[in-house]
Amino acid sequence: MRPRGGEQPVVGEATFRSYYGQPILNRPVWAAPDIPGYLFLGGLAGASSVVAAAAAASGRRSLARASKLSSTAAIGLSGAALVHDLGRPARFYNMLRVFKPTSPMSVGSWLLAGFAPMSAAASVAALTGRFRLAGAAGTVGAAALGPLVATYTAALVSDTAVPAWHEGHREMPFVFAASALASAAGMGLAAAPHSETAPLRVLGAAAGAAELGLIEAMKRGMPDVKGAFEAGRARRYEWGARVGTAAGVVAAVTLGRRGRFGAALSGACLLAGSALTRFAVFEAGIASAEDPRYTVVPQRRRLSEGART
Repeated sequence: MRPRGGEQPVVGEATFRSYYGQPILNRPVWAAPDIPGYLFLGGLAGASSVVAAAAAASGRRSLARASKLSSTAAIGLSGAALVHDLGRPARFYNMLRVFKPTSPMSVGSWLLAGFAPMSAAASVAALTGRFRLAGAAGTVGAAALGPLVATYTAALVSDTAVPAWHEGHREMPFVFAASALASAAGMGLAAAPHSETAPLRVLGAAAGAAELGLIEAMKRGMPDVKGAFEAGRARRYEWGARVGTAAGVVAAVTLGRRGRFGAALSGACLLAGSALTRFAVFEAGIASAEDPRYTVVPQRRRLSEGART
């Protein structure tokens, strides 16, 4: 309370510090660009497998082939990024020694191990024209696992004590799902013939718009932590993601109709926006772990709410 007579308060603003000025939480050992790249590429791979199955079922052979190849390439690069961050391949193999349903990392490892061979089988059949039965089985199997591959990473990062990740655990899977669909549509628009991409223009515009809206909803749902998204690298990445995704949405419904160049431009913007979204989420998490206020303020609010109820 301010003293009478316009005097300055005796007690200054509260500061959020921990013992010896150290962060309350340990900084995540995950590093960029490996882990944000892993998050993005896994989403692209999973969603592209769904697009490939839908394209194959509707007779869009070139789009189906392009989506299958992009799915296989993305899951391969995603696995490489994960192994590189782990330090050596044996650490990934060791995670397959047991299956623990309560561990997102364990479930994700088994998802990758099952999804990658099926995606590869679909791609080999599409490229060679041989092994059609195995290719069809791989296409269906990869499409069945695709939504899980695209979104399990949201559970992986949310199931931590990192404030910017944990506080967004309700919306994060939907953000990642929309972002993955936008990237898969973008890849198809960039790689497939224009005559086969009409459904992708609708999908890309809808998924991109949903991605933008869901990110804002996620930030509104964690008022004590959203500041981590609005400073430093996270702010720059989020701004880039917003611009890229919005440009992709607009181009999909305007330039994308006119020809191959417009469709490819829309696809490139959607891909860039999706990738930058993952980098923004990653950097916001790192920033929130390093700043004690993002741990202290939500705890105090929950204690106050608990006391009132």
